[in-house]
Amino acid sequence: MPETAPELGQLCRALNDPVPGVRQTAAVALSLRRDPRARGSLLATLGDPDPGVRAAVVEALGGLGRPESRPDLERALADPEAAVRSNAARALGILADPGSVASLAGRGADPVPEVRLAVATALGRIGDTAALAALEPLLADPSDRVRRAAVLALGRGADARRLATIRRSLADPARRVRVAAAIVVGRYRDPASVGPLLEMLERPGTWEKPAVLVALGQIGAPEAVPALLSAAESPASWVRVCALHALGEMRNPDAGPVVRRHLADPAWSVRGAAAVALGTLGGPEDLGGLLALLEDAHPWPRRGATYALGQLGLSEAAPRLRESLSDRDAEVRLAAIWSLGRFGDDGARDLLLRTLRDVGAPDGLPDVSARPGSEERPGSDAESRLFDATVQALGRVVQSDPDPLVARALREARDRLSDDELDRPARLPLPELHTGRPLPTVRGLFEGAIPAAMDSEEE
Repeated sequence: MPETAPELGQLCRALNDPVPGVRQTAAVALSLRRDPRARGSLLATLGDPDPGVRAAVVEALGGLGRPESRPDLERALADPEAAVRSNAARALGILADPGSVASLAGRGADPVPEVRLAVATALGRIGDTAALAALEPLLADPSDRVRRAAVLALGRGADARRLATIRRSLADPARRVRVAAAIVVGRYRDPASVGPLLEMLERPGTWEKPAVLVALGQIGAPEAVPALLSAAESPASWVRVCALHALGEMRNPDAGPVVRRHLADPAWSVRGAAAVALGTLGGPEDLGGLLALLEDAHPWPRRGATYALGQLGLSEAAPRLRESLSDRDAEVRLAAIWSLGRFGDDGARDLLLRTLRDVGAPDGLPDVSARPGSEERPGSDAESRLFDATVQALGRVVQSDPDPLVARALREARDRLSDDELDRPARLPLPELHTGRPLPTVRGLFEGAIPAAMDSEEE
């Protein structure tokens, strides 16, 4: 064992300890380390007499992600211990090698549901034609957990024929399976599912309605609008939220009066959803209502209204949104940055430059120390998201009027970042995630923000 890895050597030797608990602990520790040099020692322990040790060893081998481990993991699918078999299936899912489909399909009738669940998930991760075909029998599994996993796994690569198969699961006796099917048909915008989805809305319970409403909004069928308008008046706030979300996604003008009425809903989540919906189906007449919502006590309605003002291009709100750059909630500040950039609001230039200095971590990593009195959670990426959005917004503000001072500030901020940080995907506000365009890198944000003629050390 290399002298540079004494702890690794100790853990590998511990796999031969006479006490099973020590061997299992060593295998778990090696699983966390994911050091490929431990592979030989782990393989030698696959025949351990203790099932807990074997299960931990199989998990560790899967964590290494080495394709050459596939034959050993496939043999572990026949282990007498269910925990070993399920860990082996999960490990093969991590490898995602199409060559494992036959072995995994052979465990589709395993007597233990947990193993079949792991098999369904692994086949979904592989996702080729053979894997998807092997999943279909699991849609009739006696365990609703397995059926649900099979539906979601099939949804990773559903074509028209498999969508028809998944559509039948909308009538499954288990709610969790019906919800999974609704998620899949909504994701694929399957118009043939509108009828079954509307039937699901008529059920007396509310547990599955949010998924159904979201799916109907994604599909966008006009015949669903009356049911969505009715759901927007549900006594359950989470049903109202999803109905408003769906109506906003459908951009149906008939929904405007209903959505506007919910700006004063007693539930803050519904007020926020109504504001977001107006961002897609509202107009200049909504300026007053959205501005009023910026004073809401809860941050969700404030951030929803802020995004909506930007999406609608209501630049008359710019002076008030400049005040939102000091909001105690990081997500509200993020929305304000995005909207002001979308307005091209020159009056926000100095405030955005100050934000760039405040949130720009010198090492390019998120500053996880929340400012006093803020609602940010330590350890979140809020600061880096604010940084990225500010770079983008400044680029939009100075697009028509290049400013040497802004170019200098952006260059200084860029130069503080490492190459790794510059080359990561930018963390941008929600509206940028729904454009269908790939996210730029942080380097791309700077290139778009700094005029080429000014991107030099000379002023």
